Parts: sequence; structure tokens; C-alpha cells
Amino acid sequence: MLFDVYDPLKKKMFQILDQEGAVLNAKDEPNIPKDVLLKMYETMTLGRIADLKAVQFQRQGRLLTYAPNVGQEAAQIGPMAASTDRDWLVLAFREFNAMLYKGVTLEQYFLYWFGNEKGSHFNEGVKVLPVNIPIGSQISHAAGLAYAAKIQKKDEVAFVYIGDGGTSHGEFHEGLNFGAVYSAPMIVVIQNNQWAISTPRAKATKAETLAQKAIAYGIPGIQVDGNDVLAMYVAAQEAIKLAKSGKGPVLIEAVTYRIGAHTTSDNPKIYRSDEEVESWAKKDPLKRFRNYLLNKGIITEDSDAKLNETYNQLVLDTFKKVEDSGLETLEEVFGHTYAELTPQLKEQYELLKKQAEAGE
Repeated sequence: MLFDVYDPLKKKMFQILDQEGAVLNAKDEPNIPKDVLLKMYETMTLGRIADLKAVQFQRQGRLLTYAPNVGQEAAQIGPMAASTDRDWLVLAFREFNAMLYKGVTLEQYFLYWFGNEKGSHFNEGVKVLPVNIPIGSQISHAAGLAYAAKIQKKDEVAFVYIGDGGTSHGEFHEGLNFGAVYSAPMIVVIQNNQWAISTPRAKATKAETLAQKAIAYGIPGIQVDGNDVLAMYVAAQEAIKLAKSGKGPVLIEAVTYRIGAHTTSDNPKIYRSDEEVESWAKKDPLKRFRNYLLNKGIITEDSDAKLNETYNQLVLDTFKKVEDSGLETLEEVFGHTYAELTPQLKEQYELLKKQAEAGE
């Protein structure tokens, strides 16, 4: 069993592809259908292009604060490709690629960061929860979903994502402990991108790996190369089997890196060296998977160039549609959190209304 061989206490990291996309050990290579491989790659490509464009749109003053994803595509696409339409995705705020794979549209995603709550209204049958900004609370949400699935005897699991910094928050512990005690079919994917805003992982916890936190809850855990989409796929497949066997949650630590800023309000050059970023850029998950598919003859240089051209235009057209939809009214912005506005919110609303009427 994969989780026995890569027991967290053995301090081994599971990997299938090297950083150039070559298979390290043929026995670990999964037999993924061609159409699934293509969907995985196409989603990663669209995610990369849309992400880079989103940062540009924000810098042009056309989008609100944005959380870049570049470098973390494999950690998100591998598990989603292993999941079924029945399984839930519970996210934080940096899981754009996972959302795309599960059926959230590019337009809905851009709408959210454009400040329009319609961007959180997903299509019927898309089992994805909205963006969750409070750090760690998504673990409790997933534990509840998974426990409900168990009670209702549904054939589904709840995937939930959290960053390395989030594992220091209380709800990470509370949600995992609840899930473990009640044997809820939940799979927790920690995207260890090395930095919790400006705090390095080594200063956030004394644990040598984040995967070994599984030991405290009595559940299986594994550390995986999070820039290797095939390794993430295989680990998630095994995790699904374990979670559905009635033994409860599973923990996957995806070792990856945030190439960009924490958000567009952050300047990582203040706390990270260029050498560190460059060393991780050489492990680019998209380039690694692209080389693998080229070597397999599943894509060609020409088909890839055409795909990039098509998606570039798609991103531009989609964002124009979002911009053309216009800004939301003040009533919309204030209208959907409480049945009745609190005194403080009433004060804020009146102040903003006066400023808008005065053209400020």
C-alpha cells in the first residue's frame, strides 16, 4: 500500500515524474485514459494563462485584490482528476485550477474577483463550495459534509484544501479531529507552498513535515511532490479508497511553491530571494507535465501552440464580458449577509451612498 510505503514517519516523498517530465519508476506510472490526461493538461494551461492575465488586469485597476496560483496547478488538478462528479471540493481561495476542473466556469471565477457575488453561484450539479477567506474554517465545513455523506450512506468524499500556514490554525485541528473521531470520508490536501504570506513554513511549526500531523489524529498521511501531477493523482486515488473504506479522513501534504505573491497586495521580494524563486521555477508543474505528454505523443508542439492561442483569446473575451456586466450596486454589496443590516453596516452604507451621490 502506498500509504504504508510512504508512512509520514519515514520522511519519504512520493514522486513519479522528475522535473523534466521523465518517469522515475515505471511501476508507479498510472494508466490514465488519454481524454483525462488531455483534460488535466488543458485545465492546467487555461489556469496558467487566466492566472497571469488576472494579475495584469488587477495591476491595470480592472480587478480587485487577487490571489495568484502559478506553480500550484499540479497539486490541484491531480486530486480533482482522481475524483468523481459525486465528490465535493471545499476550497480556501487559491484553488482556481481545482475549481475549473470541477466545473466552475472562467466567467464565474472572474466575476468573484470583480466583486460580484454571482461569481459564487455555481451551476446545478457542480459540487464546489464558494471561496472561503477565513483561514481554516473550510476544514470544519468539509468534515460536516463528509459526516453527512456517511450518515446518508452516499458514495462520495469531501476534498478540502488548506495552505501550510492554515495548519497552525485551530479549525484545522478541530475539523480533522472531528472527522477522525466520526470516521468521515474527508481528504485534506495541504498545499505546502513554503510561505504563509511572509512567514516561512519552518517558523510556523516544529514538525519536520506537515504529513506527519496525520499521526496525531490516527489517520493515514503522505507527503507528495506537489509539482508532479501524476503523483498527486495516484496519491488521491489511494486516499479515496481509504476514505471510502470507513476508516475516516486522509491527509496529503503537497510540497509545492507559490511562484507569485500571496495576493496582489503583497510584495514577496521583501522576504524571498530571487535564487529561491528561480530554483522552484525549474520544477514548474506545467512544463513537467507538458514534456511527459510530448514524449507520449499525446500532444505536439503545434497542438500546444494552438491551445495556448485559443485560451489566450478565451481569457480576454471572458474578462471583457465580465467588465461589460458593470459594477454591482451598493444595495447588492450590502444586501446578502444579514436579514437586517447592523448599525455599523447601516452607517457604512449611508456614508458610501453619500460619497457616490457626490461623485467621490
